[in-house]
Amino acid sequence: MSVSATSPAVADPALSEFLNRSGLVKPGEGVQLVPLTGGVASDIFRVEVGERTFVVKKALARLRVAQEWNAPVSRNASEVGWFIEAQRAVPQAVPDILAHDPALGLFAMTYLDPAHHSIWKNELRDGRVSAGFAAAVGQAVVAIHEATARSAEVARRFSNDETFHAIRLEPYLEATARRHGDLAEELCALSRDTLRRKLALVHGDVSPKNILAGPAGPVLLDAECAWYGEPAFDLAFCLNHLLLKCVWKRQHAAQYLASFDALAAAYISGVGWEPPEAVEARAARLLPALFLGRIDGKSPAEYITTEADRERVRRVARHLIASRPKRLSHIRDQWAKEILP
Repeated sequence: MSVSATSPAVADPALSEFLNRSGLVKPGEGVQLVPLTGGVASDIFRVEVGERTFVVKKALARLRVAQEWNAPVSRNASEVGWFIEAQRAVPQAVPDILAHDPALGLFAMTYLDPAHHSIWKNELRDGRVSAGFAAAVGQAVVAIHEATARSAEVARRFSNDETFHAIRLEPYLEATARRHGDLAEELCALSRDTLRRKLALVHGDVSPKNILAGPAGPVLLDAECAWYGEPAFDLAFCLNHLLLKCVWKRQHAAQYLASFDALAAAYISGVGWEPPEAVEARAARLLPALFLGRIDGKSPAEYITTEADRERVRRVARHLIASRPKRLSHIRDQWAKEILP
């Protein structure tokens, strides 16, 4: 294998070893690696070998954020496992895994051409907001939860409490608690309660930046946070992004809120492993905490840039955390009063 001299892989022998060991590249073949942007937790490359193109991903031990944020690289193997489980439930909604080497912490998957698979975050930014697509996201996520709910075997394979705590609960809830002492007891209790609940296979990062709008519907990527636990976390995490987008592009706020309603309704209607209202109540408790976490946690939303907007989120989130709503529509209505003309 010969790698392009301009490629970052020149400095990473593990990547070259993976490509050779997996059989994805044969001896003597020329390889071009193009770094892909957008993530803070992994090195990701588009690999071009002759007429073949695929993606290789390697987890980082220290994430690329301003505050110190470390995470186990073993999450790479869990991400592969999540893709395999998800494909059984929603085969059209995940890429194919081509090769995986747990020892090296690398895997390869199919490359999805941006010409036909746009990033949902970009669609939302540019005003191409579809409530129908949001509903399809909700349907895909709940189908994965339903397919894995109360499975002792899946629970055993994704017993990733340490990783989930390190890259989700600590940076979003507990770090925020340190900034809001009067809410610390509630936020830390919420972190503990979430970690204790073991019900279904959770993606952990259902965000518009990790979802492609493909010809057959949504495609979910970046399952590094995969964990067997609280399915309400995935629902709340994704809905949180739709609330935050209302600050980013105020002119599309009504459409974002319509997508919020569509995604929530589609998800709740697919819950079969427990009473749907129980999942909704837990998601409604998580949502305002995650909302505040994207202002004062370790991963602040990069597009909320003014202190006035940050204070707007804080004001609504703090009130909702204290009042503990049980319905997602209540959170949506409170935010609509704040953000709509």
